[in-house]
Amino acid sequence: MIRRIPWWVGGILMSLLLMFSFSYAGAGRPIGASTYVPYFAGIIFDLDPEKYTYLKEIHNAGSWEGVMLLGALIGGFFTAVFVTKSFRLSVVPTAWKKYKNDSVLSRLIWSFVSGFFLIIGARLAGGCTSGHFLSGMSQTAISGMIFGGVVLSSLLVTGRLFYKKESRDV
Repeated sequence: MIRRIPWWVGGILMSLLLMFSFSYAGAGRPIGASTYVPYFAGIIFDLDPEKYTYLKEIHNAGSWEGVMLLGALIGGFFTAVFVTKSFRLSVVPTAWKKYKNDSVLSRLIWSFVSGFFLIIGARLAGGCTSGHFLSGMSQTAISGMIFGGVVLSSLLVTGRLFYKKESRDV
């Protein structure tokens, strides 16, 4: 049996994380994740910050985001294994099997396509998905509100269209 954590506990913890992130003891800036990708690429490929000026701009931001992302991965794993006791490896989730099909290829293709559109929308709005949702909306930034509204509206429309088929027994 999966142990559920009340939604408000997540809200309180997220608020504390955001307050810490904005503080001087924390990063002193909003939470985001996409900055780490070019930062890490600059390290791996030994890119010159003088030639790639964006690397110079993101140096301080990118350095802590990798630790945050690793912490999110470890924290999610710890929570799924020890707190909610819901951890399992699955390429095709139960809901996908119930409403769509058992195909791994179908699941991977749809995941890639939807993720591609999500990240394009986030970049067009001037940030990453986590930055817009977590930091942008908590600061009531117009771009964060627009992005959040479009994503949630798209979620409702897509959910109705995508899962309109009668469910089959799994």
